[in-house]
Amino acid sequence: MNAHASIANAGRREFLRRSAAAGSGLLLGIHLSSAVDAAEQVGHVQSLAATTGFKPNAFIHIAPSGRVTLTSKQPEIGQGIKTSLPMVIAEELSVNWQDVAIVQGDLDPIYGNQSAGGSTSTPNNYTDFQRLGATARTLLVQAAAQAWKVPAAECSVAEGAVHHRSSKRTLGYGELVAKAATLPVPQASEVVLKDPKDYTLLGTRIGGVDNPAIVTGQPLFGIDVRLPGMLYAVYEKCPAFGGKVLSANLDAVKRLPGVRDAFVIEGSSDLRGLMPGVAIVADSTWAAFSARRELKVTWDEGRVAGESWAGYASQAQAASRQPGGATLRKDGDVAAAFANASKTIEAAYSHPFISHASMEPQNCTAWFKDGAMELWAPTQNPAAGRNLVSSTLGLPQDRITLHITRSGGGFGRRLSADFVVEAAAIARRVSAPVKLTWTREDDMRHDHFRAGGFHFLRGAVDAQGRLSAWHDHFVTFGNAVQREGQKVVQPGSGGSLGSDEFPARWLRHCLLEQTVLECGIPMGPWRAPGSNVFAWVIHSFIDELAHAAGKDPLAFRLDLLGDQEVVQAERGLPYNVGRMKRVLRTAAERADWGKQRLPKGRGQGIAFHFSHRGYVAQVADVTVSKAGQLKVDRVVVVADVGAQIVNLSGAENQVQGSVIDALSTLMYPSLDIERGRIVQGNFHEYPLMRMPEVPPKVEVHFVKTPFPVTGLGEPAFPPLAPAVCNAIFAATGKRVRQLPLSKTDLSWG
Repeated sequence: MNAHASIANAGRREFLRRSAAAGSGLLLGIHLSSAVDAAEQVGHVQSLAATTGFKPNAFIHIAPSGRVTLTSKQPEIGQGIKTSLPMVIAEELSVNWQDVAIVQGDLDPIYGNQSAGGSTSTPNNYTDFQRLGATARTLLVQAAAQAWKVPAAECSVAEGAVHHRSSKRTLGYGELVAKAATLPVPQASEVVLKDPKDYTLLGTRIGGVDNPAIVTGQPLFGIDVRLPGMLYAVYEKCPAFGGKVLSANLDAVKRLPGVRDAFVIEGSSDLRGLMPGVAIVADSTWAAFSARRELKVTWDEGRVAGESWAGYASQAQAASRQPGGATLRKDGDVAAAFANASKTIEAAYSHPFISHASMEPQNCTAWFKDGAMELWAPTQNPAAGRNLVSSTLGLPQDRITLHITRSGGGFGRRLSADFVVEAAAIARRVSAPVKLTWTREDDMRHDHFRAGGFHFLRGAVDAQGRLSAWHDHFVTFGNAVQREGQKVVQPGSGGSLGSDEFPARWLRHCLLEQTVLECGIPMGPWRAPGSNVFAWVIHSFIDELAHAAGKDPLAFRLDLLGDQEVVQAERGLPYNVGRMKRVLRTAAERADWGKQRLPKGRGQGIAFHFSHRGYVAQVADVTVSKAGQLKVDRVVVVADVGAQIVNLSGAENQVQGSVIDALSTLMYPSLDIERGRIVQGNFHEYPLMRMPEVPPKVEVHFVKTPFPVTGLGEPAFPPLAPAVCNAIFAATGKRVRQLPLSKTDLSWG
């Protein structure tokens, strides 16, 4: 029976083992067979070849020297997962972190899911990695106990060794691996996880494993890849989305210095796939970029060339005056609730399309040789890259190898694989490895953007000052796709309002409607998809209603949340009210909410949001000058992401980074769309926040609760914008209903 067949027949999380050759160490990993349901993770110990060398195709390798190598399977995009997930194994294994080496795993089915997005890497792997580390520890303890002929219960572990207290004997893990590899895999009942009170690694501050290489400029990122004989490529696409090549001065370009070839790639109409364009391959990036400046292409720009942001806004305004599109939720008698309300208010909120603007532009190195494709890519979703290359170029998946490099930022952009398939398509025409590098202008103008949107809101409060009715007509954007031969307009990622979106489940009278406008702008996931703007809209409007009711914004929110411990979901996740109220109260307490009367020009704002399984509340303290200059003085963040913070340093970094990223996004980014193309091309036209504008105080507090461990890359982002905008209102009396903030005059006097 082959290895995959035997694994497929294994029970859920059952650990299988094969003997390792003597002297070659112990290798353990979690394998996911295609024959097993995707949610079924199966333990697997794979034998090593008769060599002391290490091939990173599983998670734990312990060499006879005692050196421990752990494989990080998730893509590292700056979220710190390459450090934090191996820490989970190392804690259960009881090894000294200084004695551990971390390697990045390539795309391999043995690892199961390898995508990085949605703050899922930690919750999807934490428990299994605990058990994997604990199983390895159990095997090593049993090996030592047999060597000493004592009960395993008399043995303990610490810093990579097994100890027998009564006889004062010690054996290092390296001395035990040969014996451990011959033992039967422990039964589940024999594998005991550590008590968190005994943790020595988890919850401490550990620097990122790549930090030394990053600060010394060593090659880590996709853009750093170098191969012998490598050529360099650029790819020119139509400035209007969906356009096709009619003609190009290829012969003239081919004669330019350093140019090896120039050719047209027909591509397809798939906005997220291989778009039509012209490739230039040269001896250097400089030669390729220089030749591109001489490239002259005649384009068929297609129908999208007639689209613009002004046109979208006009369509949205027209849609707001019509009955809502799809009804997402309708509870109670909304019309009667508004008619009987003590006060009602209306407001329109809007946000633009924006770019991911990752510091490392998209790039990929590809080598097509002997009918096989080898890829090196800074990707968040390597399987999607392999699958797109396979389906587009007609290559079997088993003929495609993908190496995962570190990414210089992702924020959802690298979940798409267009840059990967572009490199592969170029490499098929080149008899050498070739690196495709996008310019900053490529990256900004051919992004898969965060969708713009318009919210037309009405809210009502009753005589007791409580929120009694809510109506949100959301106008969003989508791309046309074919489903069963029919054209369907599919909302952009994060551009669809959920029927359970707060505060819908809390109100007797609620109407949520959504109109999707077709557009030709490609859209994709953007950090905290949906929540990054929904939180701003919803929690800003809730603040408007609190002030209309004459209520303290904190008290109004606590009253709205109510006394139920959990509000069940119809389609989404259950909402634990107790967890949210706790972080909300804690944030208010830490920020001294309402404890002093602030002068005009200074204000506090509060907001909370539940997203990506995390409960987060924030309070912002701001100062606004009479001339309208904003300074965010302090942000207090309280987060509940479960029972354990894995790496305190990394967790704090993620929250602080979320605050800075969210504040920058609130203040500046906005894309103009004219004639079906993006106007902005670089940071002089698309500013981001600079260091002097960063809040001098970002206080991060974690609330531990007895719930599963969840991620942190996204939940701390959404509450920042409404907290700051609510603080601006408290300071100036002005509401911010349009993003970015730079479009609102904040002056007062």
